[in-house]
Amino acid sequence: MAQQQKNAQEQDINQLLKVRREKLADLQANGKNPFEIVKYDVTHHSQEIKDNFESLEGQTVNIAGRMMSKRVMGKASFCNVQDLQGGIQSYVARDGVGEEPYKDFKKMDIGDIVGIRGEVFKTKTGEISLHAAEVTLLSKSLQILPEKFHGLTNTDLRYRQRYVDLIMNAEVKDTFIKRSQIISAIRRYLGQEGFLEVETPMLVSNAGGAAARPFETHFNALDEDFKLRISLELYLKRLIVGGMERVYEIGRVFRNEGLDTRHNPEFTLMELYQAYTDYNGMMDLTENLYRFVAQEVLGTTTITYNGVEMDLGKPFERITMLDAVKKYAGVDFNEIHTLEEARAAAREHHVAFEERHKKGDILSLFFEEFAEEHLIQPTFVMDHPIEISPLTKKKPGNPEYVERFEFFMNGWELANAYSELNDPIDQRERFQAQEELLAQGDEEANHTDEDFLNALEIGMPPTGGIGFGIDRMVMLLTDSAAIRDVLLFPTMKSLDTKKGEAKAEKAVAPEVKTEEKPDFSNVKIEPLFEEVVDFDTFSKSDFRAVKIEACEAVPKSKKLLKFTLNDGTDRKRTILSGIHEYYEPEELVGKTAIAIVNLPPRKMMGVDSEGMLISAVHEEEGREGLNLLMVDDRIPAGAKLY
Repeated sequence: MAQQQKNAQEQDINQLLKVRREKLADLQANGKNPFEIVKYDVTHHSQEIKDNFESLEGQTVNIAGRMMSKRVMGKASFCNVQDLQGGIQSYVARDGVGEEPYKDFKKMDIGDIVGIRGEVFKTKTGEISLHAAEVTLLSKSLQILPEKFHGLTNTDLRYRQRYVDLIMNAEVKDTFIKRSQIISAIRRYLGQEGFLEVETPMLVSNAGGAAARPFETHFNALDEDFKLRISLELYLKRLIVGGMERVYEIGRVFRNEGLDTRHNPEFTLMELYQAYTDYNGMMDLTENLYRFVAQEVLGTTTITYNGVEMDLGKPFERITMLDAVKKYAGVDFNEIHTLEEARAAAREHHVAFEERHKKGDILSLFFEEFAEEHLIQPTFVMDHPIEISPLTKKKPGNPEYVERFEFFMNGWELANAYSELNDPIDQRERFQAQEELLAQGDEEANHTDEDFLNALEIGMPPTGGIGFGIDRMVMLLTDSAAIRDVLLFPTMKSLDTKKGEAKAEKAVAPEVKTEEKPDFSNVKIEPLFEEVVDFDTFSKSDFRAVKIEACEAVPKSKKLLKFTLNDGTDRKRTILSGIHEYYEPEELVGKTAIAIVNLPPRKMMGVDSEGMLISAVHEEEGREGLNLLMVDDRIPAGAKLY
């Protein structure tokens, strides 16, 4: 029955699409092709008319936009036109526009782009409207918009077809208007502080300045491999050497990593460098910048994110990483003097570390594990261990630590700042240490940059530098839940993985597709177990349907995904699964999977994993293939499998 209803719906939609194309053909045959119109003289926008009604009442204006609703009532009709500023109603009568134009108007569809010339008036119910004298079809919509009242709610489709999302969801358009205003406010603030905006290369032979894996490409003309930049740092510091003193860049950077609610492989970063100051100067700048932007864009320095109020008006807290770990983990690294003592503390507190990690790395892991989530109000976390800060000046009198801070709000890192290292000899030693990490398998370690070292040898003044994550800043100031909500066109997995092309998926209903039969001829399956498992033992395994409510990459792990699951009980279940090679987190949110729920909790990367998700594995062409077992979403959370 469900399949029959689906087929009937698809037939209805295909018929509606056919009718729209027939209407276009009829218009073209009668010399009324809307696509031949090249311009329309817009005099006013919707909100502008409403805001200035007293002066515009009785005046003739021209508006243009998308027809979002139409109500035909014999000789007179109403329609609503949506433009950049919102929507406005228009009264279209046969006597006002003429008999033939009125017939044409009645054939127009929701989604068509129209221009309306008319007189501003107010209806009996008090709604500011236009009395149309002329309606012009400017573009014919050949697709169907999502149903009016439910709108476009499919999250994946909203990101893939942002143009439809912007049409159907006014709050989405408002978010991106605010994003533009935020970046504009940043530029105004830095301009008044004497900073120059510059541009540096995206294609580089050596991607440095951050701990991240780069994307790689090939430049055909030079027959040379290049990388997409992971940071803006090293080129901007060259400009400080050149005497530019205060420079900044707002630009896209690229990191070949996973996707989750706070990470996209290409994102907007702002870095700025100021000669003759240090990281304390960068703290002052950050406080003032955030206050200025919030006041300019939101009209207040008190913001609310996910129901939590944060005050940008008060002085930001300043705490060292050592004190933060002591405060939130109860571990005093001032009393830990050797690597073995640090490892022992990590084991005692279930903090996962790798063999290559040194004492400073383990301190950083403690901070991530115990402190970050508590940093809700604006907080500067200062004085990081040297092991995780290869481009930063050592603290005078305490060479194990450097003059660096990270800026936190809502438990998120929003900025990272240094008193910049300007000693070329020390910098070369740091690069050599990074090369050793690279040789040990750390794909995020930096290569030595000889030209940058040459610049430092020319001489760089004492300098403060900082990098701001613009996307996270926009998330906070617009109360947006995920980074994809503040990126107009976020990175998405291709719908057609064989061709690497994203096929357009209809906003209302996809076309009927015939599934290709998979080829299993070269698939290798692990032999069946020969040992017999006692039936009573096996029957104690509790297999349940679970709804995936959230999924994110586990920090510091290239394999693990962390799932938050609804298992039919009042509490949420956390399970970690090493399937990041096969799935990105956003693909799995909303799906129904199968899990064993009565296994004892297992500590993984410092997180208790409460069960096991079931996957099917096979071998194909010498490598493992994996599919997470997912079932019909109609199966309720907590349903038991027999």
